[in-house]
Amino acid sequence: MIIGSRDATFGDIDALVALYDPALAEQTELREAWGIAEGLPHPIAESLVQLLDDEASLLLVGEIDGHVFGFLWARIEPMLPQAGGEEIGVVRLVYVEEEARGVGVGEAMLAKALDGLRRRGIRRFDAIVSPGHRLAKNFFESAGFSARRITMYHRDAADMPPGGDAE
Repeated sequence: MIIGSRDATFGDIDALVALYDPALAEQTELREAWGIAEGLPHPIAESLVQLLDDEASLLLVGEIDGHVFGFLWARIEPMLPQAGGEEIGVVRLVYVEEEARGVGVGEAMLAKALDGLRRRGIRRFDAIVSPGHRLAKNFFESAGFSARRITMYHRDAADMPPGGDAE
C-alpha cells in the first residue's frame, strides 16, 4: 500500500466535490452552523477552483495507491499588527474517508501542508477542529498542536423553523 499526498489539480475537482459531501455531513453533525459559517460556499466545485487559484491557499489530496481518499485545505492568514507582519498558516479543512483513516493519509497531507507553508516562511500554525471531534483533536495533538481557543455559537430559538433546524 502506497500512501501519499500531492497538490490538488483541476482534474481532482470531481473527487474533491464527492469527498466534501461526507465531510459536510460529519461536521454538521458536530456543529450545526458548520456548513453555513465555516465550510465552503456553494457551488462547491467553484469554491474549490478558487482555492486552486488562490496563492494564499494550499489544497492537497491524500492518496492510497493513487486513489484519492482525502483532502486538506490550508491558508496563509494575517496576524494582528503587533505580530510585525508575521502570518499564520491555518489548516481550515481536513477530511479522510472513514475506511482510509488510521493508515497515514491525514498525516501525509498534514506533513506536506506544513512543509509547503514553511517554504513560504510560515512558522506559526493553527488547525480548526470541531468540539467533540475527538479523532481530529487527537490527530492534531499527535502532530504537536494544542488548543488555544474555542469558538462559541448560539442561535435564537425564535429563528428556528417549526420542527427544528432546516440548515
